[in-house]
Amino acid sequence: MRGLLVAIFVLLGLSQPLAAHESRPAYLDIREFGLGQYDVLWKRPMRGDYVIGFAIDWPEGCSAATKHEYQVPGASVQRMLLDCGKAGLIGRQIAIARLPETSAEVIARIDLADGTTQTDLLRPSSAVMMVRGPRSALSVGAEYAVLGFDHILSGTDHLLFVLALTLIVGANWQLVKTITAFTLAHSITLALSSLGVVRVSQVPVETVIALSIVFLARELLLMRQGRPGSTARAPWIVAFVFGLLHGLGFAGALREIGLPQGDVPAALLAFNLGVEAGQLTFVSVTLGLFWLLRRPVFPAPPKWLGQIPAYAIGAVAAFWTLERLMTA
Repeated sequence: MRGLLVAIFVLLGLSQPLAAHESRPAYLDIREFGLGQYDVLWKRPMRGDYVIGFAIDWPEGCSAATKHEYQVPGASVQRMLLDCGKAGLIGRQIAIARLPETSAEVIARIDLADGTTQTDLLRPSSAVMMVRGPRSALSVGAEYAVLGFDHILSGTDHLLFVLALTLIVGANWQLVKTITAFTLAHSITLALSSLGVVRVSQVPVETVIALSIVFLARELLLMRQGRPGSTARAPWIVAFVFGLLHGLGFAGALREIGLPQGDVPAALLAFNLGVEAGQLTFVSVTLGLFWLLRRPVFPAPPKWLGQIPAYAIGAVAAFWTLERLMTA
């Protein structure tokens, strides 16, 4: 029964890579350079030659003029000049039209002339953002914690890696040490990469992350066959090594969001705590479901069912690897 549950989770995750380019978030970057004057970058994902038809609903009294429009791999980019007059944008709302009709997301970032930075994640259920003025470090931290939590729970590859670790280690104190090692490792590389100390191209990182899941799938299969591998013998070491790699993946998302210049330490710490909270939430829910499936009310599954998770995880991760190699 546990194997069937894992297989369902993995097959649901398969829908993400099949539409990997379409599911990338749109990106709205607004930078104030004068009183009520803004440079705007509007990046929308594409499906083949079709540009996702999101549109920006600016506040009343604001006018936008396109300066330049071009395409990059998988996206259409517009650069605009926005004029909101003396009223500016603070205290006013920006909405994304047609977003509620999709399952997509928009990362919206605003840099004001006074150094204030705001980043919001807009979804179909919340397609409007309120532009706020200067905020406290606590407010910035809360914003980035939510962004980190959202990022890990929408990152199917990271969750699949954690799921494979959980299946190999089991619900015991060894799992606590393993998840702690993974957290410590990705915290290190997330910080180093976000601060510019380490610079790595994102496509190779994402490809090797997929390969790390293939490796864990093989380790899980070996364990099910009674031949435990290195992960079963020393899971915290494997988790730490691959955690360094996954931290570079988290950093890629954080670079896209951006860090507020005046509150970099608070934002970085909060984003990492949000990632960790999301990770622990996922592990807790997974272990809870496994506990329920062990209750006597469910019939004992056949032995072959125990190998399904390894094959399902490995198949999806192998697909991701090939897909990411093809887009490199």
